[in-house]
Amino acid sequence: MKAKEIQELIDFISNSGLAEVKIETDEFKLSIKKNAEAQVVKAVEAAPAPAPNPASAPAPAAASAPATEKEAPAADSNNYVEIKSPMIGTFYTTPNPDADNFVNVGDSVKTGQTVCIIEAMKLFNEIESEVSGKIVKVLVENATPVEYDQPLFLVDPAG
Repeated sequence: MKAKEIQELIDFISNSGLAEVKIETDEFKLSIKKNAEAQVVKAVEAAPAPAPNPASAPAPAAASAPATEKEAPAADSNNYVEIKSPMIGTFYTTPNPDADNFVNVGDSVKTGQTVCIIEAMKLFNEIESEVSGKIVKVLVENATPVEYDQPLFLVDPAG
């Protein structure tokens, strides 16, 4: 099965409402499971979640988790909304290496505003904010791999 076929399958499953799918052939085994609990927004618990990933991003994200607690009271962090990755790919904060970031911590964003780019199979996909508010934290480092439904930003909708 090719990467494009797997991505299309993941997109289909995410839009179908199915909670879990298992496919097994002579060549491979594929198990896709939707995590309904991932919809709960908790900033302090979100940072350590990627730790089991073999990607290079988890260590800096986990190391910066205490900074989030210092920046805002824990009670307020429950009000933050996550902007999540709609696909697997490479996360970029800028449209090109010489440009400024789409958004930085402290910036206000509006619904539909581009906040980053995710490259998947040589295609650069602009990711738009689904919420208006203030960027509280960038959870992923530039040019690192991201997973489907991985939190990318924390947004304070009251900000």
